[in-house]
Amino acid sequence: MTKRRFGIHLALGAVIAAALAMPAVRAQQALAQQAEPAPKAGKLINAGDVLSGQLNALKVHGGKRGKRVATYQLTSEPRRLPPPNGLCNLETGPETFQLITSSDAQAVQLKNFIGKEISVKVDEVACAQAAGQMSEAVVTKWSVVTKH
Repeated sequence: MTKRRFGIHLALGAVIAAALAMPAVRAQQALAQQAEPAPKAGKLINAGDVLSGQLNALKVHGGKRGKRVATYQLTSEPRRLPPPNGLCNLETGPETFQLITSSDAQAVQLKNFIGKEISVKVDEVACAQAAGQMSEAVVTKWSVVTKH
């Protein structure tokens, strides 16, 4: 038969077992963290280099009247920016690049590539600094690279 307070003794035993196992678990976690290599910064992107990745459309309202502005974001591997921008205060460099359209023709050109892989030749790039920018870096001058 079972004794009274059997549950209390069982719970006390479980607490003691957990307390004894805790140092081993912490040591194992510390070893796992040491074994992980630190994330490496991406390769440097300069003016004239090609940036490839998936193109996304963002819904952004700008100006005083809240007019919708065509905004596109390119998600790529981490890349470092040339000095003085460097890594944009990130460990590995920016992965998301906002493409600024300077004309309706550029917006129409990008509209065909939404959700697809695209390559753009970067002419001017900087870290995002304004509050309204949803990407880590901003590409202000660019052109689409076509594959032949």
